[in-house]
Amino acid sequence: GNYRTQLWDKQSESFLPSTPGLGMHVEVKDPDGKVVLSRQYGSEGRFTFTSHTPGEHQICLHSNSTRMALFAGGKLRVHLDIQVGEHTNNYPEIAAKDKLTELQLRARQLLDQVEQIQKEQNYQRVR
Repeated sequence: GNYRTQLWDKQSESFLPSTPGLGMHVEVKDPDGKVVLSRQYGSEGRFTFTSHTPGEHQICLHSNSTRMALFAGGKLRVHLDIQVGEHTNNYPEIAAKDKLTELQLRARQLLDQVEQIQKEQNYQRVR
């Protein structure tokens, strides 16, 4: 997931980018309530996790700042973009890191897609 936060500005009566001092705590729980991820991030960031249990996961984001209510009038906007499956892979970065040819990279993408299809089929069986 990618997220970024904005604080309410009373003077301009609009949301403005958050100050770097604002932090967000991200916690992810699996369907059994087991914590999969619990980590502190900045006012914007990216978090990743791998689920080992099929089903609905809970993602909680909350501010680490108690002073936010004073500065922002209690208003915080969070933009959240969640990506699942093989779409989360940055293939140009993988190709550069592993020094893959175009054909090797395409084979990696196809293998990831097959793996994602298998995971989706297993999930549907459990449902």
